[in-house]
Amino acid sequence: MNNKILLIYTGGTIGMVNDPVTNSLVPLNFKHITSQVPEINNFDCQIDSYEFESPIDSSNVNIEFWKTLVSIIKQKYQQYDGFVILHGTDTMAHTASALSFMIQNINKPIILTGSQLPIGTIRTDGKENLITSIEVALAKHFNKPVVNEVCVCFENKLFRGNRVSKVNAEYFNAFSSENYPVLADIGIHINYNESYFLKSSEKTPIFNDRLDPNVAVMKVFPGMTNQYVNAFFNIPNLKALIIETYGAGNAPTDEWFLELLKQAEQKNIVLVNVTQCKGGSVNMGQYETSTYLKQIGMVSAHDMTIEATLTKLMFLMGNGATGEILKKAIEKPISGEIY
Repeated sequence: MNNKILLIYTGGTIGMVNDPVTNSLVPLNFKHITSQVPEINNFDCQIDSYEFESPIDSSNVNIEFWKTLVSIIKQKYQQYDGFVILHGTDTMAHTASALSFMIQNINKPIILTGSQLPIGTIRTDGKENLITSIEVALAKHFNKPVVNEVCVCFENKLFRGNRVSKVNAEYFNAFSSENYPVLADIGIHINYNESYFLKSSEKTPIFNDRLDPNVAVMKVFPGMTNQYVNAFFNIPNLKALIIETYGAGNAPTDEWFLELLKQAEQKNIVLVNVTQCKGGSVNMGQYETSTYLKQIGMVSAHDMTIEATLTKLMFLMGNGATGEILKKAIEKPISGEIY
């Protein structure tokens, strides 16, 4: 028994139970999970666990949470062959994206998983997701880990962590990676699509927890007003605004709207164009309604998810990128988040 895996329990539905007083789901002690999945004792490896002192619903995830998670992995990195993080589904894609930027040059798997139903329920998807995630974290080829990046393992698929979004709150197939192929199809066998993996790094891992929260997200919609848009540009200390546009990056061409964008550019607020569509890419200039945005100086997120765009901006700004440097850095891949 040489392999060692660390399970990190942060909270989420996978470890929830029903509170009889409020009739809502609340986090339970991690022991609930391990007692519910005795099958993990059949793995020929050492599986240790680390439980957050106060497990949280993933709706409460914030920058400090990410910093804590990175600190745990940094402290334990040399002791373990892989990490499985149990996390709520609502912000799992955000956390996976953030970790992919905050932990670079890794040569070990960091797998996030969770469930749509609590692990104690009869039809839970939590057991299979947890067991499969451990198996993926243990997978080796020529004595080297098959997976060497931050991933999400959920409902028979292994995804690149900064390429997924939660797309379903009802069914077990909660996640989708519309713009990047799955890293593994999981059935009777686990079929790894290794040509899509990041290359294993021989460099020393870098742990970087510097994030800047001075970014906002604005969705365009028919009928939006001057007051609505202007409110974003009056946010104190705002450095970047992600604008969720239509289709291939299109937005209204009303004179007042374009004028506000020009004023924002003059204030050195970086504007980033992200499509509201789950699949496809921003292509400013393809239509007249996006040509204006390009002329103003808006940056394209291309095929990045909103979760990756948001956390990438926080990371880049946290490490001092501003202005034109920030604009250029947004369009360059860090951890396979952009084509």
